[in-house]
Amino acid sequence: MFHKIMAINAGSSSLKFQLLAMPQGTAICQGLIERIGMVNAQVTIKTPTQKWQETLPMADHREAVALLLEKLIDYRIINTLNDITGVGHRVAHGGESFKDSALITDETLAQIEHLAELAPLHNPVNVIGIKVFRQLLPNTPSVAVFDTAFHQTLDEPAYVYPLPWRYYADLGIRRYGFHGTSHKYVSAKLAEKLGVPLSALRIVCCHLGNGSSICAIKGGQSVNTSMGFTPQSGVMMGTRSGDIDPSILPWIAQREGKTPQQLNHLLNNESGLLGVSGISSDYRDVEQAADAGNRQAALALTMFAERIRATIGSYIMQMGGLDVLLFTGGIGENSSRARSAICHNLHFLGLTIDEEKNQRNSTFIQTDNAMVKVAVINTNEELMIAQDVMRIALSETAAFCIPA
Repeated sequence: MFHKIMAINAGSSSLKFQLLAMPQGTAICQGLIERIGMVNAQVTIKTPTQKWQETLPMADHREAVALLLEKLIDYRIINTLNDITGVGHRVAHGGESFKDSALITDETLAQIEHLAELAPLHNPVNVIGIKVFRQLLPNTPSVAVFDTAFHQTLDEPAYVYPLPWRYYADLGIRRYGFHGTSHKYVSAKLAEKLGVPLSALRIVCCHLGNGSSICAIKGGQSVNTSMGFTPQSGVMMGTRSGDIDPSILPWIAQREGKTPQQLNHLLNNESGLLGVSGISSDYRDVEQAADAGNRQAALALTMFAERIRATIGSYIMQMGGLDVLLFTGGIGENSSRARSAICHNLHFLGLTIDEEKNQRNSTFIQTDNAMVKVAVINTNEELMIAQDVMRIALSETAAFCIPA
């Protein structure tokens, strides 16, 4: 049966969406509503043949969703709202409650709201998007797809922090990991392209963008990942520091009188590529500055690659080897320079890239005689969301996942 599935990614002041024809996975339309809550909100809707853009006042997410659904009908992308047979919502944090995507019920929604304390910047906005769509499409099933769910297969040694046990038992402080939807999608797509069961592969997946995370995937399951209790930890990113000596924070607070909120802003918004280069959080801008002779920009690029290399090395040790090094995300998919720097001098692992293939952004960029494959696969989180809506809410054998 043919379905039109809406995949939604609600941000604090934005609404990213894609309407897909399922099970084919073809994009019917996609777009973005930005600056929600402002007088100059920007609406962009694209189909394979047309593009519409508009700037107008927009009070809140409810108004954004209502406008989106209205435009889909006005532009004849759909005939009626009943054409949308399922909605999938990206939700940042599922805590330990959700080990898979879940059908949204009142109980599910209450759990997501409760988990807002673990993701105060993300879950409340995700909840707003869910509630508005449920109000406007009351008879359409909706599914929550959690960034953290894929990493619920981590063993205790990988997710427990060496803090007093009460902080885990009472407050839920542990490694959760993020970008799970992306890691799950590209690893499955990789196995499909190789014609090899995912269960037979040891993969290190590098989702590299303004936010970056590395994931060790063994037998199709996440066994370790670089992001932790929050998306701040792990490797160096666009504006995030990644892992640093934690004692730096009270030292800075004492010297500069910074509050916890200011320290959090320092780590999340002023650090990473931006902080070291002093130029930009965009990898491309830092590349240009480095090529022009900017020493700090060159240092930032080296640090970015080296921290990723160190993480890859630790995951290879944990899995007892490596079959495929996989790149995805904005930087991973598009920067041959980043891939080359990360793969530099790894011949001893049987990993050598072919620079000609790398420059072309080929799917497989290893040399012909390399023992370890190196892949570049475009992520598609919206398609993964739509697939989960089909699997959980619309298939004949749908298993309605509920909180544990």
